[in-house]
Amino acid sequence: MAEQLVAQSDTIEAELLAVQGKPADIGGYYRPDAQKAAGVMRPSATFNAIIDGLSA
Repeated sequence: MAEQLVAQSDTIEAELLAVQGKPADIGGYYRPDAQKAAGVMRPSATFNAIIDGLSA
C-alpha cells in the first residue's frame, strides 16, 4: 500500500486540490444525504481505490 501511495502521490494531490474552495451539495445541513456526503468527503478516486484495496 505504501508503494502505491508514493507512486500515485502526484495524482492524489491533484485530485484533492481540484475540489478545494468549491461549494459542495451534501443534500442538507442537518440531515445530509449519506451518498452525497460520502462523495464530497472522499474526492480522490485514486486514494479511495488504494484504501478500499485494504479490505480485499
